[in-house]
Amino acid sequence: MFDPVLLRSFIAVVDCANFTRAAQRLHLTQSTVSQQIRRLEDSLGCKLLNREQRRVIATPEGERLLAYARRILVLQEEALEVLFNLKSEGVLRLGVPEDFAAERLMPILSRFGQEHPGVRLEVTSGLGPELLGLYRQGEFDLLLVKQMGQGVDCLASWPEPMCWVDSRSLPALGRDPLPLVAFPVGGLYRNEMLHHLEMAGWRWRINYSSASLASVCAAVAAGLGISLLPERVIRPDHKVLKAGSGLPDIQGVFLALYGQSGLSHAGKLLQCQLTELCEAL
Repeated sequence: MFDPVLLRSFIAVVDCANFTRAAQRLHLTQSTVSQQIRRLEDSLGCKLLNREQRRVIATPEGERLLAYARRILVLQEEALEVLFNLKSEGVLRLGVPEDFAAERLMPILSRFGQEHPGVRLEVTSGLGPELLGLYRQGEFDLLLVKQMGQGVDCLASWPEPMCWVDSRSLPALGRDPLPLVAFPVGGLYRNEMLHHLEMAGWRWRINYSSASLASVCAAVAAGLGISLLPERVIRPDHKVLKAGSGLPDIQGVFLALYGQSGLSHAGKLLQCQLTELCEAL
């Protein structure tokens, strides 16, 4: 029999990749979390976490257990709600980055709506700093957001590799001043792009600005300017600019998942689905 308390600590350590952050998330001491992981490993007779790396990662046995652990905890919550009539219908508010609001999320949101017809799901997409500010004010129950660094109070985070992108057919690199395609003022990618170009002494100008990822990608492909974008959105008509281009290397962007305390059963299910989506990217 699996102890759900131990499973919860195991999931937190894997999500946070760090015992200290996992303890903060669970409101426990680090030593308590470490003891719980040891108890779980002793009960199973295998090592679940590799502590020798700078970031704590799951062993092959730990990776196999992780999906089952999430499902066990979700089923436990569902059983409690059914037995004690704790289920409450209502509104579930989700904030997501603009580039996640289209094809990647739609299948998950569609399935969630079919499985929970009594829950009104409100999804808001936008720029990271604005979304995070609204979450801090209590405007969202769950939030996926792009940010610099992993954060200390998020549920989990994943690195978002970035690259400079130019047009394959009409390259903009080499023009002076350097033409840029950017998101609106306040956007994370725009802030980092301009800051690093200024620090490196580049002359630049904004040729095109849009809050739409599709529009930004299309403008780059059309030769209106270069831009800083996640590697996963690169199109065949884009050209990735390598280190030899002289442009500054910009990394340290993370996709972070936040969740308010006291989420409903439906909210916890959606949280698990979002976690699985991000881990699969």
